[in-house]
Amino acid sequence: MSKLWQARFFTTVNQLRDLPKTQVPEIAFAGRSNAGKSTAINILTNQKGLAFASKTPGRTQHINFFSIGGAHVAMHRKDPTKVEEIRALLVDLPGYGYAEVSGDAKLHWQKLLGDYVQRRDQLAALVLIMDSRRPFTDLDVQMLEWFAPTGKPIHCILTKVDKLNRNESVNVLRQAKQILDSYVDEDGEGFPFTVQLFSALKRVGIDEANDKIIELLGLNEEDDAQQENTGDDTAAPGPDDDQSGQAD
Repeated sequence: MSKLWQARFFTTVNQLRDLPKTQVPEIAFAGRSNAGKSTAINILTNQKGLAFASKTPGRTQHINFFSIGGAHVAMHRKDPTKVEEIRALLVDLPGYGYAEVSGDAKLHWQKLLGDYVQRRDQLAALVLIMDSRRPFTDLDVQMLEWFAPTGKPIHCILTKVDKLNRNESVNVLRQAKQILDSYVDEDGEGFPFTVQLFSALKRVGIDEANDKIIELLGLNEEDDAQQENTGDDTAAPGPDDDQSGQAD
């Protein structure tokens, strides 16, 4: 069972001053409205409605936080989250790219997201969700360039590859790697950018995305440390153990 299956709603904020005071690593999901961000989050956490896709795309201007750890999700849906036991946070950033959004809302979105992705110390990495048929729009590139100076990793997930044939999938992945490799720092060194193909419908790339997110959050390293502390080759029991049902 994936650690991401432990995810549950933690809090939502509309102002930077209201960001959680937690010090655990965070990984943020960003993407154009209708790129499949909510679907990707839901399938990775094995929950149908954890991330909410608005009926009016682009109108939601909040940052939503989902906790990993601190509660036995599958067993006790109503038990309170123990903040001190949270191990990581998944962060659902507002979708972007719809012309229907007012000018004031766009400015608020830019301020909120720009400050969050550039200044949040707890933010370990960014997952950039892009439709594989229309990757690297102007706003996707803006998000890349907002975040790149932090030096932190960006993992790009190219969704809806079920809409492409095999050759198209191979080409879009190759082209995406070329674009990401073109970004270098002042010393000519490449940024820690990675990319993969993904389809919720055909269940393509789910394990790859899961493993990458767990790695970026450092949860595997945490498990290794726990094993070393116990002196046992078997990981200590955690929230996933003894859960016979899947998260709903």
